[in-house]
Amino acid sequence: MSKIVESIKEELLKRCNTYHEKYSYDFWNDHIKYVVKNSVELAKKYDADIENVELGALLHDIAMPSEIGPREDHNVYGAKIADELLTELNYPEDRKERVKECILRHRGIKDLPRNTIEEQCVADADVLAHFDCIPSLFHLAFGKNEMGLSIEDGTEFIKKKLERDYNKLSEKTREEIKDRYENIIKVLFVEK
Repeated sequence: MSKIVESIKEELLKRCNTYHEKYSYDFWNDHIKYVVKNSVELAKKYDADIENVELGALLHDIAMPSEIGPREDHNVYGAKIADELLTELNYPEDRKERVKECILRHRGIKDLPRNTIEEQCVADADVLAHFDCIPSLFHLAFGKNEMGLSIEDGTEFIKKKLERDYNKLSEKTREEIKDRYENIIKVLFVEK
């Protein structure tokens, strides 16, 4: 792990811990650590720039635990925070811009084109994290601080979320996790 990656991870963990203490949701342990793990694995597999992907993964959701900007624009605010942090660390401008693009383009709901393999790695890793930590989706659907849905509505929300996420993956990654996805759906959602 490079010194830059270590510094960014340290700053992110501080922000995640502060948020966790206030709201009882742990962005690091319930989501971001999975995105980082998956993004690095994908970067190795797809021959992408590992450092850029790892930084993009660490910073992709930083606006949320930082409580900056509306949730639906966390990718835009996250890129601004990344710019500030990476500038303070004297990260090369061209590399910083590539990290910011990974952050800006990670959101599947925005249907943004992925122009580089690094952007695709972070976007796919963000989706894969939902399959790695399904309880975080239950927290989102049923938690008192989030949507607070009924069992029926929450179950439908989670099923649709997983389906949308699976369909947002790049074709290559989607094919790779097809069996895993189908097993998750089969186990969680018994047909009526």
